[in-house]
Amino acid sequence: MTNLKKYMPKKQQTRRNIAITVSLLPALALYALFVIYPTFNVFRTSMYQWSGLSKQKTFIGFENFIRLFNDTKFWTALQNTIFLLIFCTAVTMILALFFAAALTQSKLKEKNFYRVLFFFPNVLSIVVIGVLFSNIYEPNMGILNSLLRGIGLNNLAQPWLGSGKTVLWAIGVAMIWQAVGYYMVMYMAGMDGISPELYEAADIDGASKFVQFFKITIPMIWGILRVTLVFFITSTLNMSFLFVNVMTDGAPNGSSEVLLTYMYRQAFTNANFGYAMAIAVIIFIVAFALAIISNILTKKNDA
Repeated sequence: MTNLKKYMPKKQQTRRNIAITVSLLPALALYALFVIYPTFNVFRTSMYQWSGLSKQKTFIGFENFIRLFNDTKFWTALQNTIFLLIFCTAVTMILALFFAAALTQSKLKEKNFYRVLFFFPNVLSIVVIGVLFSNIYEPNMGILNSLLRGIGLNNLAQPWLGSGKTVLWAIGVAMIWQAVGYYMVMYMAGMDGISPELYEAADIDGASKFVQFFKITIPMIWGILRVTLVFFITSTLNMSFLFVNVMTDGAPNGSSEVLLTYMYRQAFTNANFGYAMAIAVIIFIVAFALAIISNILTKKNDA
């Protein structure tokens, strides 16, 4: 294309540029309308005291943010969000890589069956998964406590969603179960593109499967791993809102509250829209910062 432009008449180049611009304008207009403007509006609204139900807005500057940093419930929600980001990302990535490597490099005849089986939770509605795990964790008739009592571990049976010590772990497990299959399929697509000759050469050199995984598989799919790290950040933030709403609604006593549920509660329950937008700004900054940090930390090892 670059060489063609050298020999293209100026009029033809101008027409070509105009055609490209006209073609891009509708997409740019939609992007500005539905992405750029709402993002700017969030930052602007965070400077106001507004119920969200009336036309009256009072400009208060950074008072919402000052109040935010003195709000213990906000800090609890932030800590819970960071915990789920770290826990769900680490466990989901490890399990997805393990299952992907096991299915791509093994000689199982049931490979396709296991692919469908592991991906199936991702097809289900979040509400269905949330209700399913709520029943599993139910303290009296739930499968988990019934199993523990059945094998004589009565002391371990407890209200998993009713205790501040276990509720985040319980929600995290549900989120991991839902996400593993999706990322497993992404990693399998990358692993299928690795030449079998690399593994054959490694076998001849006497490298174990463990060594092959870290010396061949991981470097060859490193680009995919970098992309999925950003996916983990955005999806965990979004999924945490849905799972908490379905399974606990922030209970017990706000122990499972996350940033998005706290923002939603302030906006639509407490009619404190300006304060909710200040929380949204923090969420935006946290997500953006984590994406940049993950990109920087993995850039050096990019294959």
